Amino acid sequence: MISNQILQTTIEGLKKIARIDLCILDTDGKVLAATYQVSDEFSGTVQTFVESPAESQEMNGYQFFKVKDENQLEYILIAKGTSDDVYMVGKMATFQVQNLLVAYKERFDKDNFIKNLLLDNLLLVDIYNRAKKLHISTDSRRVVYIIETESEKDSGALEMVKTLFSNKTGDFITAVDERNIIVVKEIADSDKTEDLDRIGNTMLDMLNSEVMSRVNVAYGTVVSDIKEVSKSYKEARMALDVGKIFYNGKRVVAFSKLGIGRLIYQLPIPLCKMFIKEVFDNKSPDEFDEETISTINKFFENNLNVSETSRQLYIHRNTLVYRLDKLEKSTGLDLRKFEDAITFKIAMMVVKYMKYMQTLDY
Repeated sequence: MISNQILQTTIEGLKKIARIDLCILDTDGKVLAATYQVSDEFSGTVQTFVESPAESQEMNGYQFFKVKDENQLEYILIAKGTSDDVYMVGKMATFQVQNLLVAYKERFDKDNFIKNLLLDNLLLVDIYNRAKKLHISTDSRRVVYIIETESEKDSGALEMVKTLFSNKTGDFITAVDERNIIVVKEIADSDKTEDLDRIGNTMLDMLNSEVMSRVNVAYGTVVSDIKEVSKSYKEARMALDVGKIFYNGKRVVAFSKLGIGRLIYQLPIPLCKMFIKEVFDNKSPDEFDEETISTINKFFENNLNVSETSRQLYIHRNTLVYRLDKLEKSTGLDLRKFEDAITFKIAMMVVKYMKYMQTLDY
């Protein structure tokens, strides 16, 4: 559970203070960390000590100690020497490693709890009981961020996010699959929407510059009860999908700002097909040539303003009018009329949504 590097750092720190050599072995006698060169002399001795009922024992000029976690033997700690001072340092080192075991186990349990909380795998009564046991506040204001990485198993991105929020005791960082990093962020009562956007952009900028990882960030709404964390997570997942479908240019997407994309995303595919057939008589907006599509997009960008659109496209006003007339003959929709423009815009978004859903089926 504890890495060998952490064990090595711990006993080296203790040696600097007490000037006594220490060694940690697993229950099979394999050396995990040591402050001196350890030979194979302990293999049989360790096995004898493991099988004995003693918690500590002096053998062959060394002090042996058992390191347990809830009565389960985890490690054997050896202090070099037989004096009372060596015994005292050995006991202190054993106590320190046992505390590390408790801390790491609690962190593991918290990670498990947060994952199950996000995925709705806990009963309501279990949520509050486990939160209390793990010393997690149940009524803090929280929001869930999802960071989608470009490649699977991007451990560098996960470690960077953990580093960013490592000093925030109320924050939790985990991963429920190989591409998505989840940040359950505790926020202050004074934090507004712009503050949440700023946090998302900080994640984005940090990963782009430090890890050179292209990511998308989405977040849900703020919740004030721990049982609602899964709701914020589901909202963040929807925001991530809707952002990829309709708002390609945005790298940080908020659930509260999805607009009409949120409605279209929840439409059943048969209803979408019926709508496209009704509006275009089986002709899809994505069948138009590139010139027509770019004209339509620019026309929408300029709020249906013919003069400004023709200026930005570097074409004569009459040329733009001709293109719009041609489109009207093809579809029966005059984009200069607000109602027809809205119908066409929604239809284009519906087609994008249908294409996205098709990619998920493959």
